[in-house]
This record gives sequence, C-alpha cells and structure tokens, in this order.
Amino acid sequence: MDQQLIEKVMKQVTDELGIKQETCEKESKSGNRCNGIGLTEFVGTAMGDTIGLVIASVDPMLSDVMKLGKYRSIGIIGGRVGAGPQIWAVDDAVKATNTEIISVELPRDTKGGAGHGSLIYIGADDVSDARRAVEIALQSIPKYFGDVYGNDAGHLEFQYTARASYCLEKALGAPIGKAFGMTCAGPAAIGTVLADIAVKAANVEVVGYCSPSNGTSYSNEVILTFTGDSGAVRQAVKAAIEAGKKMLGALGEEPKSTTTPYI
Repeated sequence: MDQQLIEKVMKQVTDELGIKQETCEKESKSGNRCNGIGLTEFVGTAMGDTIGLVIASVDPMLSDVMKLGKYRSIGIIGGRVGAGPQIWAVDDAVKATNTEIISVELPRDTKGGAGHGSLIYIGADDVSDARRAVEIALQSIPKYFGDVYGNDAGHLEFQYTARASYCLEKALGAPIGKAFGMTCAGPAAIGTVLADIAVKAANVEVVGYCSPSNGTSYSNEVILTFTGDSGAVRQAVKAAIEAGKKMLGALGEEPKSTTTPYI
C-alpha cells in the first residue's frame, strides 16, 4: 500500500472519530501531542511522560503470553509518572467506548521518585475502538493530575469518581457503579496518616490498603482506596488533601497542584 493511500485511510479514520486538526493543536498546548511521527501505532502523549499506542493485530505468538484472551486489537497507555491519573482516565475511556480492560500494571518508576508508573492494556474487537479509548484517556489525564501535588521531598495523589467503572475495578478492586476514592502519599509515613484521616473524616468503607511491601511495587508510599456514599467519599478525600499538603510542606516547599484541582 503506497503512502498516499495510507494517508487517505488515516484521514478517513480520524474524520470518523471526530479528531480535527484544531483539536490536535489545542491538545498540544495542554501537554498532549497528536499523531505526527508517522507511525500508525502512535496515538499521542500526555502529562506524566504518558504515551498512547495501539496495535491493530497483535502477533499470535505474543497474544497468549500477553494473556490478551479473545482480543487481538489493543490500546496501550503507559506512563513514567503517576498511576492514579492514568487509571482514572482510562476508566473514563471504557465508559465511553466499546472496549474492555485487559490488564493494569503499576511498575515502580516515577523517574526515580517514590511512586509508580503505569502500563494499561485495553482490548477491543475493532482497532478504531481501541484507538478512540486511548484518545479519550489521553484527553482526560490532565484533569486527573489536578489533585497530584509534589515538591522535592515527595508527592501526594488524590482521586475521586462518583461512579467507578471497569478499569478501577480491574486495577484497584472498586465496586462498579459506586463512588470511589483514593489517597496516596510518598514518603509512606505521610500516606499512613492520610489513610487514618480519610476514614475518620467520613462514613466510608475501605476497599484496599497498600504499603511498601504489601500491594505496591516496593515503592515508598501508602495507598488507601475506599467506597461509600458519593458525598462521604469526596469528604474523606478532601480532608486528606488538606492534611497531606501541610505534612509534605513541612519537608520542603509548599506542594503545588500539577494542573487545576478537580476534587
């Protein structure tokens, strides 16, 4: 297939998905970059050194060892900084597309910091669905970096949704359709206190508790996840945000939001 025909097909696909050039330019200014590197596998990038990719048809020799199940078309979200923003963003994506979460892995990374990176596989029967899911996730990531705070001493991460979906279920055990929240901090000592503050602040039910040698990739952080009434979950997260900024601030400069807080 010659290059002109490839470009024509790609244009048809992007037009069908409603991806316009002006949208690409807008995303570029917000930290996303569109497919300008000349590879059909490349979708774009976002904050946290996050890249979005697709494979239209995974080689049969790989599909079994990758445990892809029935899917051959996959979307891939991978980031070096952050796990919560990527997970919450992909949760948005699967709500809006005909896709399924295959796996979520949280490698120890953060470019040498205290926490995790992320690797998420999204399965689809049609590659256009996989690509659309990746696009939606990349667009959502800046929002979910809004309540990630940091300074030279460490980081704080807080997430909330009124209705959890399949990515949160796969990654963190969230009950589908219910409000779900997360507190996370490194150093782990701060995360421990934030977990206690969150459950004391509102009537929530603990879903998971991860510490450096129990549930994380030996990262220096503590992560608490919880569910309950939407108002209670939000209240618990907000109480932890206020306390966490004070504690991490005692170790260095005032922790700053990466974008704009949304909780």
